Amino acid sequence: MARYNRDEAREWGRQQLVGVVNCTIPSFTADLRNINEKAIRHDTRLAIEHGFVGTLGVSEVAISISEYHDFLRIIKDEAGDRLIVVHHASFGNLEQNIEALQGAEDAGAELVLLSYPPNFYPETEQEIFDYTKAVCDATNLAVMLFPMYLWGFGSRIHPSDIPVALIRRLLDACPNIAAIKAEGGFPGVQSVIECHRHFGDEVVISMPIEGDLIPLSQIMPIQLSATSNHEFYGPTIPHVFDLLRAGKYDDAAKIYWQLHPARQVARALSPTIHGGYFINRQAWKFQGWLQGYNGGPLRQPTQRIHDQQMTALRKGLIDAGLNPSMEPLREFFIGRNPL
Repeated sequence: MARYNRDEAREWGRQQLVGVVNCTIPSFTADLRNINEKAIRHDTRLAIEHGFVGTLGVSEVAISISEYHDFLRIIKDEAGDRLIVVHHASFGNLEQNIEALQGAEDAGAELVLLSYPPNFYPETEQEIFDYTKAVCDATNLAVMLFPMYLWGFGSRIHPSDIPVALIRRLLDACPNIAAIKAEGGFPGVQSVIECHRHFGDEVVISMPIEGDLIPLSQIMPIQLSATSNHEFYGPTIPHVFDLLRAGKYDDAAKIYWQLHPARQVARALSPTIHGGYFINRQAWKFQGWLQGYNGGPLRQPTQRIHDQQMTALRKGLIDAGLNPSMEPLREFFIGRNPL
């Protein structure tokens, strides 16, 4: 159960949502019939070792709601209070998301990342408001609002995806919205700056993109970087986050430039591995595998990752001095804890 009640969600967020939150993608047995508890525990322990304060239990893979609840329970059991477990509200429709939310709360999640289903096609701000409020009303947990181009709102509703006026209405109507993952109008930093200016005194503003987090933190306060595939860089992003919080900007800037080769490769590959307005979780799982995480097979349907992409991502980490795994690429598809 969460360590706060609904009315305390924003204050809890202010106090506890400080640091970097990575992503844990479910791992499965070799026959793909079950989740792989050993592998999930391995990834949870490594996230703690790398300095993350929380982890998103990714649901955008082929996994049932009951399996997903078990997945979150394993993370929570392994982590205890050492990680904030973040529920990924990214199932197929509102009914499924409410069902998943209620089980996630019982499984130990303390924060909700609110996504919007691919079949959700709002044509007005009111429709976005109604869906968002329905999710928030269905849980006692703190919720992180997520303006983002993936939802497709930018072409119909507003270029910022969820405009400031709508965010204002939602904050007034939903007291358990405790954070905003500000990627509206991505790429670009206007959303995080705008959210900080309008709402930074009320809720936590998260900047999840490390390439923007490091420079922006030198000129404005950012207490949270959640959620992203920061595990691609191993323990580096939690480390540089601590430097930024301590005002050691020259040291942080040095790491920014150190990471640039890996960052450039990831950005260059983005159209090929993140095409179709869908995050390629296979690619993210491979990025984590390069830094010691489990890897392993995912169920269909899943996007693919090919040798050229895997080799380029590994070389980017080598050029950044981050010592990625040099195991044969085939080992990624087996995983470090096969069952």
